Amino acid sequence: MAHPILIGRPTDAELGERLLGTTWRPGGRGWRVAFAVSGAFTVLLAVCVTYTVTTGIGVWGNMIPVAWAFGIINFVWWIGIGHAGTFISAILHLFEQRWRTSINRLAEAMTLFAVIQAALFPLLHLGRPWFAYWLFPYPSQMQVWPQVKSALPWDAAAVTTYFTVSLLFWYLGLIPDLAALRDGAPTRRRRIIYGLFALGWNGRSSTWRHYRTAYLILAGLATPLVVSVHSVVSSDFAIGLTPGWHSTIFPPFFVAGAIFSGFAMVLTLVIPTRAVFRLHDVITDRHLDNCAKLTLVTGLVVAYGYIIEFFIAWYSGDLAEMQQFYQARPFGPGNAVFWIMLGCNLVVPQLFWSRRVRTSPLLLFAASLLINVGMWSERFVIIVMSLQREFLPSKWAGYAPTWVDLGILSGTIGFFTLLFLCFLRVLPFIAAHEMKELRHQLAEEHGERAEAHHG
Repeated sequence: MAHPILIGRPTDAELGERLLGTTWRPGGRGWRVAFAVSGAFTVLLAVCVTYTVTTGIGVWGNMIPVAWAFGIINFVWWIGIGHAGTFISAILHLFEQRWRTSINRLAEAMTLFAVIQAALFPLLHLGRPWFAYWLFPYPSQMQVWPQVKSALPWDAAAVTTYFTVSLLFWYLGLIPDLAALRDGAPTRRRRIIYGLFALGWNGRSSTWRHYRTAYLILAGLATPLVVSVHSVVSSDFAIGLTPGWHSTIFPPFFVAGAIFSGFAMVLTLVIPTRAVFRLHDVITDRHLDNCAKLTLVTGLVVAYGYIIEFFIAWYSGDLAEMQQFYQARPFGPGNAVFWIMLGCNLVVPQLFWSRRVRTSPLLLFAASLLINVGMWSERFVIIVMSLQREFLPSKWAGYAPTWVDLGILSGTIGFFTLLFLCFLRVLPFIAAHEMKELRHQLAEEHGERAEAHHG
């Protein structure tokens, strides 16, 4: 028997008090400790970024032939994490999957915060971030024209579009709850702040009609972006001749991997949030079970992609490709990362065949962390291990990150966590108006079943 998506029969007033009452409350000791730790890592990020900009990207471990390293690894990893938010919000909304209601806003916020981290790396990787506008195809009076045949300018366009639509989608869904916070604010300052962001919401039937139309349109716009953004990112590699990159399987492979890592991060964030705020009746085992199932499905697609990569290398008969997949990655420099990738991305998701694992918060949380480690390792394998063993043995070299590389990576994780912690305290992280609507739908269905049983 499937777990329910809402436990109990709370009233609208009880749901509103629970889901909207989390804002502006002082955090407990655990929240303060997490805020302090993530704040410290954010300061580390600021120090490493400042040092990089003032000194130059020579402080990174990048060198020839590994000209792309942590900067692009982290960019692709963070963009991938942001994919599940739009998937849960937009695609599941179009398919009328009601279980999304409890976790969609958490996933949407995760998307925005992940894209913010990702946007940092192309700017730094330029070496001169003040020339970031060169990434866009603009009419230049200085006769500096971007190469529109390259995937890199389209990266900037795709990621910017993705962030803009995701931000509008997230903000539009917030407006009814912001209006509720405005109307129930205990102080004038909060009433003014929430009132400004509520944009004059009045709750009339015409307002709701326009809201639902706009929300549906944005969901329709956001859905193809899930496929297009990481397909464009994958083209950065697929159009290159480097062994291990030149493959037409990359677009679907990257999209599946992005949703795979994104759902893992959703579980990483939802499980502790559910425990801390005691929302087991709102975020039920049904939600964890469904997220785990989707993680398993996308994980199987990723596993299929790994198998096909090795098959294509063998079937092509290309010596450089075979050397890359059958020697360099399993046995070359940094091969431990390759085996970590296989263990985390192939073995760990197979645990989700078990219903007991899919509904165990502790096991799911541990598995989600391992999957995210595995997906970061995958990006390392694709980028670094392909570049350090290209065509000419005379150009082969090993790669090692510097303390600045590690500091920026850990700093972005800290900054991401800091933004998420602030979001939990300032804004309602579960859509109260959608939960109330869901409650009424479930009550009507329950009444119809009871009436049919009585008849």
